[in-house]
Amino acid sequence: MKSIKDLMPIVKLEERLFLASKGVLHALTSSSPSRILRELSRKNAFYFFTSVGNYTGHRAMSLEEFATIIREVEAVSLKFHLYRGDFEKWSDEVLEDHELTERIHAVKLLEPVGNALRDQLDFTVTKRLEELKGTQ
Repeated sequence: MKSIKDLMPIVKLEERLFLASKGVLHALTSSSPSRILRELSRKNAFYFFTSVGNYTGHRAMSLEEFATIIREVEAVSLKFHLYRGDFEKWSDEVLEDHELTERIHAVKLLEPVGNALRDQLDFTVTKRLEELKGTQ
């Protein structure tokens, strides 16, 4: 009889295949840490809104700035972007950090709101940032 620990690699693979089938995951690996941590152009920065057309005045031109702004911007902005898939799209297509994309998707599945949403995103992004900095 197999234990749950024996089945975990299979579950992880199934999760990755599911995400890939939904277009969330483009590859099983991310770009290099230096590429993910790079300073972005204004064109590729993440601009925070509270709703369509309501810019908060915050923009992140790097993953590090993104982590800082998550702690500062209104929770309504985080909710707006998380549930539209904006964070996942930016992480995947601009930062090219597929690992972070998966983790943000996992946060979304938990359906947090308010401070719980901020705390979950802060923890997720900060942890990934620390991992990337540790490999340089």
